[in-house]
Amino acid sequence: MEKLSDVVNPKKTTVALVILTVIVIGIGGTIRIYDAGESCPDWPTCFGTFGFDISEDEQGEWWAANPEEADSRGSGHRYTSFQIFTEWIHRLLAGAILGPLVILNWIVIKSDDERSSRSKRAAVASLILILWQGAVGWLTVELDNEHWSVALHLGSALAFMLCLIWLWMELCKDDDELPNWLTFDPLLAKKWGPILGWMSLGTLVTLFSGAFVSTTPGANYGCGIGGFAESWPLCNGVFFPTIEDWEIQSQIIHRWLVGAIGAFLVSTSYMIRKDCSHGQGGTVLKTWIFAATLIYIANVALGGLYILSWESDGFFEFLSLAHLMVAAAAFSTLATAWLGLTVIAMRDSSH
Repeated sequence: MEKLSDVVNPKKTTVALVILTVIVIGIGGTIRIYDAGESCPDWPTCFGTFGFDISEDEQGEWWAANPEEADSRGSGHRYTSFQIFTEWIHRLLAGAILGPLVILNWIVIKSDDERSSRSKRAAVASLILILWQGAVGWLTVELDNEHWSVALHLGSALAFMLCLIWLWMELCKDDDELPNWLTFDPLLAKKWGPILGWMSLGTLVTLFSGAFVSTTPGANYGCGIGGFAESWPLCNGVFFPTIEDWEIQSQIIHRWLVGAIGAFLVSTSYMIRKDCSHGQGGTVLKTWIFAATLIYIANVALGGLYILSWESDGFFEFLSLAHLMVAAAAFSTLATAWLGLTVIAMRDSSH
């Protein structure tokens, strides 16, 4: 009898899940750009339906029937079909495709006796995280996109993606097919594993602080709109302004965090150049850290371009979306290298 694992390749499914997760994160950023985070006020339906082409009259009828569901804009606000579509497709991909695929992948791996216990634990972790992500998505809708709920939703998505990468590594290890670009020297793991862990955490904190700025009304204007030097890289003409309202001035706090983590990354890149100059494993690790540092620096410049893009009709919001995705790429690069060191290389050294 044909095994389920012969029909469904869990490695390929996991790669597809990673790609789909990146797309869902990108759509989530698009929802924020178009101010569509509350365009489906109920969950899991949208204005009581499972569609997205909901006219203004139909929205009004639903609000009249459900006055207790009024969001922060009030029941008189109307959303465009495009705004509703972005939220609708986000839910569709996450709930109707991503979730079932994760469950299928878990079933396949769980039923395959040739898979290691570590792969099965990673599959269970991915299942738990997708269920958690669904719960956080519901909470975000219920709380009308509170700052902390949006940040939690984003953080959960990144944790889920990282778990999928871990699962893929373990599956490759089971098949003895781990690629050379993830083959690290086990001797470096003990020293550099914790350092990469702290770097990953620091990058994640800057990402969270950026999400807070982007979802706080008026925070993007916290350093002014005076143009180059005045509003970026300075903040209202100074490097260290007095903090009087930490929410409205959260942009400068975000900048301070970005600068501190950036200095940490640059100094680490300098140190690792000497420490990892010999052997393939050292070269691979050095390449990962250099790549993450370059991505991070490029994203700092991208953030500056966003601030400088202001015109009378506001900021060029697609730069904000790009800023989010490149920040996620910097974090993912560091976190993937950290996983390679701690999960894979350290496991090899213990055998």
